[in-house]
Order: sequence, then C-alpha cells, then structure tokens
Amino acid sequence: MTGTRTGISGTASGPLTVSVVVPCYNAARTLRACLRSVLAQTYRPVEVLLVDDGSTDESREIAAELGCQVLRQPENRGVSAARNAGVAATRGEVVFFLDSDVALAPDALGNAVDILATNPTVGAVHGTYDTEPLVDDGPVERYRILHAVHWRRRHVGEVRTVIFALAALRRNVLRAVGPLHEGLRDCEDVEYSSRLARHTRVVLTGSVVGRHDDGSRLWPILTEQWRRAVPLVPLALAAGRTDGVRLERANHPLGVLAAALLLGSLPLAALAPLLAPAYAGWLAVLPAVLALAFCVADPALPRFVYAQRGPRFTAFFLGVHLLVHLVLVAGMAVGALRWLVRPRHLARPAPATVSGRA
Repeated sequence: MTGTRTGISGTASGPLTVSVVVPCYNAARTLRACLRSVLAQTYRPVEVLLVDDGSTDESREIAAELGCQVLRQPENRGVSAARNAGVAATRGEVVFFLDSDVALAPDALGNAVDILATNPTVGAVHGTYDTEPLVDDGPVERYRILHAVHWRRRHVGEVRTVIFALAALRRNVLRAVGPLHEGLRDCEDVEYSSRLARHTRVVLTGSVVGRHDDGSRLWPILTEQWRRAVPLVPLALAAGRTDGVRLERANHPLGVLAAALLLGSLPLAALAPLLAPAYAGWLAVLPAVLALAFCVADPALPRFVYAQRGPRFTAFFLGVHLLVHLVLVAGMAVGALRWLVRPRHLARPAPATVSGRA
C-alpha cells in the first residue's frame, strides 16, 4: 500500500506521504540497484523521481524501465540544482533525497518516517552507510566507507548537520529554509545546514542505512578533498556570523591539528640544516613524531577499523587518512587566505523555487 506502514501515525489526515528524489549524472553503474532498493521499501513512496542532470549515459532509460518518473535538466547544473528541481516537481509531505550511488536497506524510508511522525519538532532525518560498499572496488573505497560510517555513528542522535546522500526533510521545512545554494557544487550540505538548524531539529539515525558506492582511486579522492576543503573556512565564517551554528565534524579536531603541524614541520625539517644546524636532528624527527600523534589523536577510529578489517588494513587506512588530512589542511589554509584577501558573502537563494506540486 502506498505511503502506509503499520505503527506509523503520520498526520491528522493519514500517514505521511513521501516523495523520493534521486539526482543523477551518468550513474548507470549503480542506478539500477539504487532505484530497485527504493521500489522494494516496506514503506511505499507516493512517487520516485529521477532528476537527470544532463547525463550522457543510459541513466534515463534505466529509470523509465523501472517505472520511475524522470525529470530531465536541459544542462548539467550540479546536484543542488537537481535537488531543487526535484522538490519543485514532487508533492509528498516528506522529500527523501537519495544519491544515485546509494542502495537503501528495505526499512530505510519507514524508519525515517517513524522518527518524523513521532517527533513533530524534528524536520530532517538522515542516515548512515553500511560498512560494506555497494560495489567493492578495493582498499581505497573501503577506507572511504569506513571513515564515513565511523564519524556518522559517532554523532548519532540530534545534530545540526544534514547530509543529503540519504535524508528525509519535511516539505514545510524546505519551504522555510529555502532551496539549496546552486552556486555551490561542493559543501552545499554545509551551507544548507547552517540555515536548516535555525528552523528545525535534525536527527542523524543509525536506522536509515544504505550501501554506498564510493570513490576507489586515490588521486580523484584527494582532488575532491581539495575542492571541498577550500570553501570550508569561508562557509564556517559565514555561518558563524549569521547563524551562530556549530556543525558536526567528520574529522577529529586533534587529528586535524596534528596534520596541520605536520604539514608545517616539513619545510622546517628540510631547511633546518641550513638555517638552524644545531636543531637539525630534532627537527628531522619532528614530522615522524607528529605523524604518530595523528594516528593516536582519535583512538576510537583505528579500533573501529581494526575490528572491521584487521591490522594490515588499519595501517593502510591510517596512511591514506593522513594523506587526506594533509590535503584537507592545505585546502583550508588556501581558502582562508583567499577569504582574507577578498572576503565574499554567499548569496541566499530565494525560497520560492521549492514549493512543490499541489
């Protein structure tokens, strides 16, 4: 039965209706698994909409073959524009955003609606990943998945951040907050969260779970980390000035600090024989000491990885994690310098574009 499940009270007029919006760009590799997982939910959505953001593969044909609605964007405008278009074209009281590389557990929609239906002041619910990837492409992908699972599990409960990969938001909350910032192709969830937390309570739950097909090659992952790191400081400064909202962190602050000090110590160690020969020996070992400090900065993380994959993978994980952090702090430093040289304010998008269909 559409939009119903035993034990969900919904609203005065009946169970909460859910529209699933899947933004998509050349996602044929995972899209079939993603959409089939939606169609197999124990809590049936009233509609499943694929917003095709200018794909050149067979994504649209796969969605049509499975009986899903397709909204085709005239050009590739980014995931924020695709999500905004999906909200405007749907009618459910709840919009469940699902990335095209995530396949939901069968009870994911129902568990999200349970939380919304029994907690009227909660306007947004988002979930976590399974520890196993949707498509296992090797150790780098396993690193990404386990890190994502760990930090989300650490914050389960009421939070101030929403991650749109698998997230349910009430439509009236979307109207109040306004659309996602279409000028951002990275960190759009960070910017949106700074506005969302002023309007409603947000819950991160371990009961809404999906298997994710993450990146599996190191260089593209580092490139993505750089892109996401550069706007972080400006976004955090903008949120702090206007909203006073502190957002959850994916990385432990002590680990970020150790990586920043390590990055700063490298030129000191290299130049010490020329500039301070008396301290050259001490400065030469400083990067190794800081690398060790990084590995123990968040002891729960290596314990979690060890339990999942064993000692050899834990060593690999920590090496990749350190490299990612070095890129993170370098990108944040560049973003902060750009902000200081040329401060800019992020324009707030107009809320009228997210009303949805009657």
